Amino acid sequence: MSSPQLALFALTVGVVIGAGIVLLVIWAYRVRMLAVQETSTSIPRGISEVLEGMDDAACVLDASGLVQAATKAASRFGIRTGAVLENSDLRRLVRSVRSTGVSETETLRIAAGSSLDPRLVSARASAVGARLTLLIIRDVTERERLDQMRTDFVANTSHELKTPVASVSLLAEAIESAADDPEQVRRFAARITAEAGRLAQLTGRIMSLSRLQAAESLAQNEPVSVDEVVAASIEGHAVQADSAGVTLQRGGDRGAWVRGDAQVLVEAVGNLIANAIVYSPRGSRVGIGIRIEDDVVEIAVTDQGIGISEADRERIFERFYRADDARSRRTGGTGLGLSIVKHATQRHGGEVRVWSRPGRGSTFTMRLPRIDAPAAANPKKSKKKPKTKKKRARGEDELFGTARNGEMA
Repeated sequence: MSSPQLALFALTVGVVIGAGIVLLVIWAYRVRMLAVQETSTSIPRGISEVLEGMDDAACVLDASGLVQAATKAASRFGIRTGAVLENSDLRRLVRSVRSTGVSETETLRIAAGSSLDPRLVSARASAVGARLTLLIIRDVTERERLDQMRTDFVANTSHELKTPVASVSLLAEAIESAADDPEQVRRFAARITAEAGRLAQLTGRIMSLSRLQAAESLAQNEPVSVDEVVAASIEGHAVQADSAGVTLQRGGDRGAWVRGDAQVLVEAVGNLIANAIVYSPRGSRVGIGIRIEDDVVEIAVTDQGIGISEADRERIFERFYRADDARSRRTGGTGLGLSIVKHATQRHGGEVRVWSRPGRGSTFTMRLPRIDAPAAANPKKSKKKPKTKKKRARGEDELFGTARNGEMA
């Protein structure tokens, strides 16, 4: 073999050996990296930043179930960095993902913090390495509640509308069959008018409640005189009170102002007055009192009626709920009045409180943020300091005593 051929052969052998060594080094490096990944519990780059920007509860766990990193929201479910994942359902989900390597999502009910009421969550687990698993927990309790509310609202509305519609249909048939009897026709026509009125009241209240729940803000947002709201509410129910033999009595402080929609507040106070009249015996009194307490205005409606049991007080603000179903239907009640009061008060930044004892009566109190009277309402200010407490009429202390002695709950 000549020298040039020998040199070429040696060069070829050198290149082959060199390439083999390079491949061997690369293979060894990859094997080492795989081994490191198999045993490493370090969080991949970018995962920590993602966790910091998440609003949902989320965490990264190692093969032993130890939490390596977690979002702030995860603490609501007892998940903390350095601690073991305690919930058995979540641990089962994580183990399943680690064994299959495929992401999984489950809907679970798990406890949140010290709350006794389990939360409905959508939990998703995904593998982010040989030994690490990303767990994301999204609380869907509120979404489930809203979906249930919509379903119940449609079902309840359909049920409530069915009764007056069926009654009108039957009465119309009765009129047709009694066309030759004027007295019967008049009687059936009067009942149709009553059912039509009930239907109109029901649809009107459904629309009012829907507007309060659907709108992002009140239609009007301006200074409102509480005195005018109460006066309008009393005037609107004077005929009802007179027919029921119930006396409406106004008392308390005057000159209070709040910010909001006057029509919504008149309807809310009117609903309280209407309920008080319905559940009060003939010859009794319904008091409508106003109290100014620091930055809060209280509008209390007190009756001397049958009262509300403790069990019913938990549910009286639910839509279509009636504490006395037979009495409400007999008097044309819709079961929406107190729900409207609750949502109207909340839309004005306030709350509703109720005190009641069976056989002694009830007091419903709307608490609203107070504002100063607008300048236009007081063009001429008196030099004399106005009194904040007004002299009440005889018997008023007895009527408002329950509300003013702090027995409201």
